[in-house]
Amino acid sequence: MTSISPCLWFDDNLEEAIAFYTSVFPNSSTGNIQRYADAGPGEPGKVMAADWTLDGLGFRGINGGPVHATFTEAISLSVACKDQAEVDHYWDALVEGGEPGPCGWLKDQYGLSWQIVPDELGECLGDPDPARASAALNAMLGMQKIVVADLRKAADAADKA
Repeated sequence: MTSISPCLWFDDNLEEAIAFYTSVFPNSSTGNIQRYADAGPGEPGKVMAADWTLDGLGFRGINGGPVHATFTEAISLSVACKDQAEVDHYWDALVEGGEPGPCGWLKDQYGLSWQIVPDELGECLGDPDPARASAALNAMLGMQKIVVADLRKAADAADKA
């Protein structure tokens, strides 16, 4: 059966990245790890490529070196969170050593872009009342980590305006 999974290019820290990601997400595991042998081209014993699973989604990665490729925001991983506690958990874990961005986006310590998205965001932005939806959107545009209570507060303030 054919399957499709993202393949990520790391400089030389794939094994470290896999250990980090599988510690952050539940139902995650490290799969097959291929190491360079004496024939090269990398240093014998160093990780060449590996497979891992994050909360049921399969990934593949290679240690390709720093010269050829780096991560950009053109590709990001989106994490749907059931509540603010999940948003806080994933945001705090993934942004450590990385950098926050706007509207729930961040770059982790490896330069990979993530979107940490509470399920309630869609409800707020899709509110049938255009004034409430617009107020929630404007609130989100001013956030880094998305805080649902602040979205709802902005929407509720639109009712009073």
